[in-house]
Amino acid sequence: MIRLAIADDAEAIHAMVLGIGHAQGEAHKIASTAEDIRRHGFGDDPAFEALIAEEGGRPVGLCLFFRSFSTWRGRPGAYVQDLYVDPALRGSGLGRRLLAATAAHVAARGGAYLRLSVDAANVAAQGFYRRAGLRHSAAEMIHQIDGEDFVRLAGEQPPTQEDER
Repeated sequence: MIRLAIADDAEAIHAMVLGIGHAQGEAHKIASTAEDIRRHGFGDDPAFEALIAEEGGRPVGLCLFFRSFSTWRGRPGAYVQDLYVDPALRGSGLGRRLLAATAAHVAARGGAYLRLSVDAANVAAQGFYRRAGLRHSAAEMIHQIDGEDFVRLAGEQPPTQEDER
């Protein structure tokens, strides 16, 4: 069964995110907590949504995503941040079912696309996404800013009126 996550799923979501980190040998980089997941993912202004796959009442899969908008398409969509399948169920089609359920959820709200990024060293995931119909966009490069650089950039301008509400 695949269902929309609720606040009570925060610990399970965090555990699956840690599972992704462990699988990539990068768990030490995960600074989030289950409380971060609960605080930012649920409530009046959630930063993300998640679909959870269960087997026998136990969480075995996750697709965590957030809304996106393409000015070029003129349509909403979603960015998939995390996709996790319990190692014992990999190859069972669960990952594809999670992506399909996410696409259906996004499409029901008028969405027209999914986007995601894959770690450059994760060749298995790259193959999975290709088989699922996702294409690598060689025309784009992901850029990010965080930590002290982010704080410095954010400090260059005063908050907008919307931020001050």
